[in-house]
Amino acid sequence: MAVFAGQGDPRRSMELLWRGASGPAPRPGAPGPKPALSVDAVVDAAIEVADEVGTAALSMRLVGERLGRTAMALYTYVRGKAELVDLMYDKVLGELPASFPQAGWRDALGAWAEATRDFHLRHPWVSQVSQARPVLGPNEYRAYNALAGVLRRAGLRPDEARAIVPVLVRYVEGAVRAVNEARQAARTTGVPDAEWWNARASALEEIAPDFLDGVPDMAWLESRDGPPPEHDGPYLEMLVDEGFHEGLAVILDGVEARLTARLGARGPDAPR
Repeated sequence: MAVFAGQGDPRRSMELLWRGASGPAPRPGAPGPKPALSVDAVVDAAIEVADEVGTAALSMRLVGERLGRTAMALYTYVRGKAELVDLMYDKVLGELPASFPQAGWRDALGAWAEATRDFHLRHPWVSQVSQARPVLGPNEYRAYNALAGVLRRAGLRPDEARAIVPVLVRYVEGAVRAVNEARQAARTTGVPDAEWWNARASALEEIAPDFLDGVPDMAWLESRDGPPPEHDGPYLEMLVDEGFHEGLAVILDGVEARLTARLGARGPDAPR
């Protein structure tokens, strides 16, 4: 289920998101009582809760319990869950590298994909935050700037880079979403992944032993030269891990073909 960001008061949200990037912090020792909590403490606690239960179950009450406070005590710092999700989302994006300085653009995009995949596996709830309404925080801009920098360095035109960004982002997010859902399935249903597959595969083979005859291309797709790789996680996670780099290589081959064709059309000595 998608979570739509940007539902709080626009000006207040921007002030909170950009408070550390758009001006000096309050002076130490400034007059007035020192708050027992802070916006950052509330956001950090909310991230911990969301990592455990997701955004659907996230509530001000659960965040308050994590901090040893009531939900009402948090409203001084964050006005509600909608505002909190914006801050959480932009805060965790700060974990991503600000640049990918690898010498070749393919290596740099490979490093970007790895970092982005690991990030989404650490914070499964991030994929639920829809990009239909971006947060527009500093770390969100910084993360996209890092990817744009690699594409620019590769030699793509702006229109080409804009076209490839969603392909790359959706590829990585789609792979991660499949893994996270496979992990969640066992926790939610209480049935281990291997047990589920074994029970249904046995029933299918007993009831329709020749079912693959009707789907020969699917049988071809699932064929292997040897046994599948050893994997401790769910079956779907094994499939995603097995094909992640190969699928990314196919996408990057397309980018490289575009660049090569352009260079050939202009001649090797033409300026880029």
